[in-house]
Parts: sequence; C-alpha cells; structure tokens
Amino acid sequence: MMRAFYWLFPHPFLTLLLAAVWALLEGTLSPGMLVFGLILGIIIPWATAVWWPGTPRGFRLGRMIVYIVIVLWDIMVANVLVAWIVLTKSNAKLRPAWVIVPLDLRQPEAITILAGTITLTPGTVSADLSDEGHSLLVHALHTEDPDAIRDEIKHRYERRLKEIFV
Repeated sequence: MMRAFYWLFPHPFLTLLLAAVWALLEGTLSPGMLVFGLILGIIIPWATAVWWPGTPRGFRLGRMIVYIVIVLWDIMVANVLVAWIVLTKSNAKLRPAWVIVPLDLRQPEAITILAGTITLTPGTVSADLSDEGHSLLVHALHTEDPDAIRDEIKHRYERRLKEIFV
C-alpha cells in the first residue's frame, strides 16, 4: 500500500507545494484550477523522480504544519529582536559568531529545510554544509553564547525535523 503511495507521490510535500503555488499563481480558487494544480503536483515530481537522490519515506504532514507555525512565529519575533539590536547596539558592541551545528539529520530534504529555516530567521544565516552533510556552519548577527545558538537550533528545529522525516 505504502509502496504504491510513494510510486504515485514520490515527494508528497512537493506535490502539495506545487498544487498550492499553482493555485496562488492563478489568482482564482476555482475547483478546476485546484484539480489542475494537483495534476501538475503529481506529474512534475513523478516525472523528475529519477533525478532525485532519494525519496522521503515516512513524512508526517501534521508535524510539518506545527513546524511551519513555529518557524513563522520565530521569524516574527526575530524581526523585532534584530531591529532592536540594529537600533540600540553600536557596531563595536555587536558580537557576531560563527557556530558549527553538528547534524543528526541525514535526509537531504530535512537538512535543506533546516538550513532554509535558519536563513529565513533574521539574525542567523546558514553559510555552509560540510561535505559529508554532518554539520552546518551558521553565522549569528549577535550572541553572547554561541553554544546557546547551536543548542537552540538543535532543540527547536532539528529535533522537530527528525520527528517529521522518520
């Protein structure tokens, strides 16, 4: 049963994303456009599946929705914090840091989402991924404790992504 599901939907998240993007690009929410977006969302990942390094197995959509809500909240909070730092701290008082985040994640999709999350959150940028994919290099705009940044990324984001991509 699951084998047939992944044959039809080699990348389920991409299928949903393509369908949603199509509906947004069309600008109308008619049933015909939604069906056409879903058809594109099925055909494109299926037709390109042979070039993907591997298909995600065991993706938990419900946990991904919770993850997205957490990330959106963190982006809003970080915007305020970065604005406060920029307005109140002089360049001499900023304490930027490079932080190496060791990764327990091994799925390329999960690592990509983690790196994107870090970059989308103001004040941090994913700068590099090790050749083996075992660590991320992250730049933080201002921190008193680089280890706290690493621990927060691992606890707040990576832990949840491990639960999403089983």
